[in-house]
Amino acid sequence: METVRFDELNIVDPILRAITDMGFEEATPIQAKAIPMEMTGVDIVGQAQTGTGKTAAFGIPLLQKINPKSKKLQSVVLCPTRELAIQVAEEIRNLSKYMHGIKVLPIYGGQDIVKQIRSLKAGTQIIIGTPGRVMDHMRRKTVKFEEVHTIILDEADEMLNMGFREDIETILKEIPEERQTIMFSATMPKPILDITKTYQKDAQMIKVVKKELTVPKIEQYYYEVKTKNKEEVLSRLLDIYDPKLSLVFCNTKREVDELVVALQGRGYFAEGLHGDLKQAQRDRVMNSFRNGKTEILVATDVAARGIDVDDVEAVFNYDLPQDEEYYVHRIGRTGRAGRTGKAFSFVIGREVYKLRDIQKYCKTKILLQPIPSLNDVANTKVEKLLEQVRNIIQEEDLTSMISLVEEKLNEEDFTALDMAAAFFKLMLRKESGTQEDIMSEDFKDTGAEQGMVRLFINIGKKQNVRPGDILGAVAGETGMPGKLVGSIDMYDKYTFVEVPREYAKDVLKAMQDVKIKGKNINIEPANKK
Repeated sequence: METVRFDELNIVDPILRAITDMGFEEATPIQAKAIPMEMTGVDIVGQAQTGTGKTAAFGIPLLQKINPKSKKLQSVVLCPTRELAIQVAEEIRNLSKYMHGIKVLPIYGGQDIVKQIRSLKAGTQIIIGTPGRVMDHMRRKTVKFEEVHTIILDEADEMLNMGFREDIETILKEIPEERQTIMFSATMPKPILDITKTYQKDAQMIKVVKKELTVPKIEQYYYEVKTKNKEEVLSRLLDIYDPKLSLVFCNTKREVDELVVALQGRGYFAEGLHGDLKQAQRDRVMNSFRNGKTEILVATDVAARGIDVDDVEAVFNYDLPQDEEYYVHRIGRTGRAGRTGKAFSFVIGREVYKLRDIQKYCKTKILLQPIPSLNDVANTKVEKLLEQVRNIIQEEDLTSMISLVEEKLNEEDFTALDMAAAFFKLMLRKESGTQEDIMSEDFKDTGAEQGMVRLFINIGKKQNVRPGDILGAVAGETGMPGKLVGSIDMYDKYTFVEVPREYAKDVLKAMQDVKIKGKNINIEPANKK
């Protein structure tokens, strides 16, 4: 893919500053083609799917045309759904962050129309709305189109599928003829072409044809995570799979820097790579990664161009890429030279829909995996240590060590098994880098039924807490199925909750900084009654 940076597209400084804040360095293919053309003022038909960066493609030129000194309506963006209208409005607001006096207003059904009317009367230059609600405001004469110079139809084919053709045509007829009309659509059915002929003048066609790319020999998995848990989940996966070299992709430079600091703080050999680094720094980081001194390279898409290292065993999409094609380029950096690679993607909430688009595009399956527990991590570490022990027994001369152990056993009152277990525990402590033995599940008797651990929480009925709040917090923070939570006994100022023994450490760790009903809590193993 040819790289075009935003600072090569004649974008004004306030918008460039906002783009930098958003962490983006280069334009997606649709942005690189559409932005310069839109700035000339011609009508445009853009064929591009969701997830290609369409909003910035029309939002950046649109903002450059707005006169902030005039409070009159100057642009209308039509979207098929309220969710898309809100999303588009949010992105255009972010892009206009340093442009003073610009008001962006989403208008859609289901929201109080009186509030919308109040905002429109106060003055707004850009409205982003669903066709039905825009028509409603037209009937009420609360929107006035005489100063509108740009209208954008986003996901036009979807609007037609939802039966909005008549509304769209009514709106287009009301907008002044001396205007720029921009339409984006994933497909080009006949009704779209009809609208183009009738309501656009000599429209220029922009098409971003995505290459059919497949990704064989790479095992692909995804994890549904919360933003605050990403770092912990990444650490657990690194510990379990222990890849020789890993590439971790973030969408912004800021996140690269923050994640590198966090990983280094946890004891990993991690370095960052992004567009702000000088060439000498880039060379140092890359050499360190190539020779294995750095095991984890955290990078943005732009910075990762040209990384060609055969031994990358795992790629992590810490953030899902903004373009499906980037996904293919990212994960293609593992599984080189006939090897099998692994790709892990973190998905937050509604991003699961973006992941479906990626799967369709790649014609591949990305499998949902449960988040590994601390117990899974511990078991993996045990297996690795046992493997090392096996190798030493098979390959090395242990005569002098055996003599030393026999001597100590004769002096002390413990068995060879006790000594082996103690050494094993010591090694695990060193491996985990903490004083706490992560293998230890020796919760003293907490008064729970067999196989369970009873936990004490310092909040109860007097704080208006119900059993459902406790259950929701425990299951929500740990990812543990709610049905596994045992009895919940509530008193005025405290609560006891029982959880399976194998989940107890996860629950204690995950609940350390949790608030229930807005109150900080303390959670610890209970004392036996």
